[in-house]
Amino acid sequence: MNKKEIVFETAEYIKKEFSNEATGHDWWHIYRVWKDSCELAKTEDCDLFVVEMAALLHDLSDFKFNEESEGKAKIVDWLNDQVVDKAEIEKILEVVEDISFKGAGSEAKIRSKEAAVVQDADRLDAIGAVGIARVFAYGGKVDRPLYDPNIKPIEHKDFEDYKKHGNNSSVNHFYEKLLLIKDRMNTESAKRIAEGRHKFMEQFLEEFYAEWEGER
Repeated sequence: MNKKEIVFETAEYIKKEFSNEATGHDWWHIYRVWKDSCELAKTEDCDLFVVEMAALLHDLSDFKFNEESEGKAKIVDWLNDQVVDKAEIEKILEVVEDISFKGAGSEAKIRSKEAAVVQDADRLDAIGAVGIARVFAYGGKVDRPLYDPNIKPIEHKDFEDYKKHGNNSSVNHFYEKLLLIKDRMNTESAKRIAEGRHKFMEQFLEEFYAEWEGER
């Protein structure tokens, strides 16, 4: 198969893997990350095949679904089945490893332009109107409280802390992750998009608190 065919087959594989996912990390999330990655890549000097494959495969190794080693093995098995070059497999795995959010106190180290692009696309999907919808979809799925004024946001010091204490309330997740994303973008294109989405989230929270207190 040529690379376009491999990308197509990978998209079909991921669509089946995530078709019934209900936490906001479904096929359509991956689709948006894939398409946004392609758009951001237009202004960056990067390998589009690596970008597309990493964008499509990135949630297979997400800690919310698989152990990291298990997810990595699934990615490698799939890429080997598609007869992807060993050097490209290593590059794709590197991008997937780099892009995840690891907590306020642990900034991900980006080792390539490809990782910068896919990380930006993944983070853009976590903010704005879609990001708000995804926060509450995930919260409902994992029985996370909507909001409790007595529970304060946590500034997670590292990835382990983030994984362990990341479910205290959906509204707190804005402060623990979403409102931090704007200042952690890599590409100029993503920075511009993030500004508008960030402002929308601030407006949402202002309205949320007003309605919570019966002021509107």
